[in-house]
Amino acid sequence: MRQKTAVLKDPLFLEHDPGYDHVESPERLTAIYQALAKEDAEAFFFPECEPASYADLVANHTAEHIDRVAETAGKQFDVLDPDTHTSPQSYEAAVLAAGAVITGLKLVAAGQADNAFALVRPPGHHAEADRAKGFCLFNNIAVGARYGLKHLGMERIFILDWDLHHGNGTQHSFYDTDQVLYCSTHQYPLYPGTGSLKESGEGKGEGYTLNVPLPGGQGDQDFARIMDELVAPVARQYKPDCIMVSAGYDTHVLDPLGGMAVTTTGFSYMSKVMVDLAAELCGGRLVLALEGGYNLQGLADGVLASLHEMTGEGGLPTAAFTDLAQAKRPLPALDAALTAAKKYWTF
Repeated sequence: MRQKTAVLKDPLFLEHDPGYDHVESPERLTAIYQALAKEDAEAFFFPECEPASYADLVANHTAEHIDRVAETAGKQFDVLDPDTHTSPQSYEAAVLAAGAVITGLKLVAAGQADNAFALVRPPGHHAEADRAKGFCLFNNIAVGARYGLKHLGMERIFILDWDLHHGNGTQHSFYDTDQVLYCSTHQYPLYPGTGSLKESGEGKGEGYTLNVPLPGGQGDQDFARIMDELVAPVARQYKPDCIMVSAGYDTHVLDPLGGMAVTTTGFSYMSKVMVDLAAELCGGRLVLALEGGYNLQGLADGVLASLHEMTGEGGLPTAAFTDLAQAKRPLPALDAALTAAKKYWTF
């Protein structure tokens, strides 16, 4: 059955331009938008993105940080950290990117969409409460999750971050609470250097941060095992009111920043697992937010693979998923993550 999938996109996201030869370029979204334009338009709907309010942003970020990003508005070029540069409309784009995630959450909470994908720039998961970092100005998914908890009656949100890089900002946003369970798969050690097995939360949040640091070289079978053996069992025990995904596609085998070996089949599999978990646990409420992905073809193909699963019309045969689910090649990094997680969860 076809699902009602909201796609949040806007030309303003193309106006954030970090500068010459910066890998996080507008061409990333151009490639996705062009590929999306060739799809069946009836498979998706495209609601207008609403910008985040100051109150939405300050729920996750300090006033000083918000003001610093706002100071970049209209400036030809500014530097917020060595990797994070801005252009005249970057601030406006960043506010809309965070708002797009909120828009997606509001749609799924109201039943106006079964699920949603915020195809936005700049990305968000490295942004800390008090500073920009790693191409990210505001933490889009964290701002969205805080909105869901405060305004949409949600009490538990499960965030999966499958980007190549650890989402330090998202982890730190919810490190001391059990209202958000943050689970990250990432290449380690790699930028930003966080995301070890020892990082599991503190206070009420102890056990609600789960990291799966990977050495590199992992592909479709490996990520299928992580989804089936760790992500799905924990999500079922947590019983979230909504599932969110920091959807980075820089684990693609051709990505210039990564050392992973995921293909379109792997992204389809991971997306299908999240769609199925959302249907099982929280009325289908699922919101994806775009993070990394720097090989343009791999990025576009991966995003479309996720969208196809979200609509319920995946393009891969059932046998492809069965083959992945049955693969059991050794994966010591998963074994280590499961051992660490067994202190808090049952497997």
